[in-house]
Amino acid sequence: MSDATDPTNAEEAEDRGDGENGERSVAGGSRIREAFADGPAFVPYLALGDPDLESSLGYVEALARGGADVIELGLPFSEPIAEGPTIQRAIARSLAGGMTPERFFEGVERLDVDVPLVCMTYYNLVYQYGRPGGQSASESANGEATSTDAGDRGPEAFVRRAAAAGIDGFVVPDLPAEEATPLRTACDEHGCDLIFIVAPTTRGERLERIMARTSGYVYVQARLGVTGAREDVSGQTSASLDRLAGYDVPTAVGFGISSREQAREVVAMGADGIIVGSALVDTVAEGHEAGDDAATVADRLEANARELKAGALAGAEESDDERSATGEDPRTGDEDTPRPERT
Repeated sequence: MSDATDPTNAEEAEDRGDGENGERSVAGGSRIREAFADGPAFVPYLALGDPDLESSLGYVEALARGGADVIELGLPFSEPIAEGPTIQRAIARSLAGGMTPERFFEGVERLDVDVPLVCMTYYNLVYQYGRPGGQSASESANGEATSTDAGDRGPEAFVRRAAAAGIDGFVVPDLPAEEATPLRTACDEHGCDLIFIVAPTTRGERLERIMARTSGYVYVQARLGVTGAREDVSGQTSASLDRLAGYDVPTAVGFGISSREQAREVVAMGADGIIVGSALVDTVAEGHEAGDDAATVADRLEANARELKAGALAGAEESDDERSATGEDPRTGDEDTPRPERT
């Protein structure tokens, strides 16, 4: 297990941006925010541990080689209410393989990537962390908790452990912004981002509350419903981006993007990044069901990543060309409307 305070791991900790006690240094700003600074960000998702931990670590590293700017790692939970069938099955495979919060963190520590990592999970795991029936950072090898101190329970303990492992931020789909203060406080304390999801129906005061609490990027839900690859880009996407155009937070669109052309279209609409999950999870599932070796599946994921990243870059070029030709922001139609700062 990696320890950022161990001299033998000092170089690794510095590369991740960790400070003392494994906490993220915030002096230079958010690593996640910085990933959006130089063009459209490609944010892939995989469930860690699908179909097994060793294979999935290689798959994550393949996505980084393929051009990922930020990587969302799913920490499996038994009731993933925001997920469609594809990711539900991935979560089931991971749980069947023995994935737990502590094994998740140990896996993150082993990753050889230099891009920011986001933990996507559900609040039950965060709230119960370290409590009876939950799992604490001090869990022993036989699964028995060695401490029940208040500081070793709940959101603060969860974020502390995650940050020490190398996690830069969190997406918690079932946590309302109005109830997020304990987790938001823990993220601020340990230099992590807390990313909220904005649905096509999110407006008015609720949108204001979400945007006041989100950091790193805002996850723009492209369509109502659950995750899953789609053949087209939802018409709701453009309207959602229009509503968010005035906020100084990068926008990353997810829920349904599965191809280079869709990535291009979404970024051309004005998105600052794309999030792709189900299409990549399908690649993992197909390889697993066919009995393909992990290296072969990793090569496919890397190729997929390159295609999706290329689509995002093409969309950014198209958006810039439109702006140069018309003098208008493609998201709002307003002349001389600057994009929000992304650094």
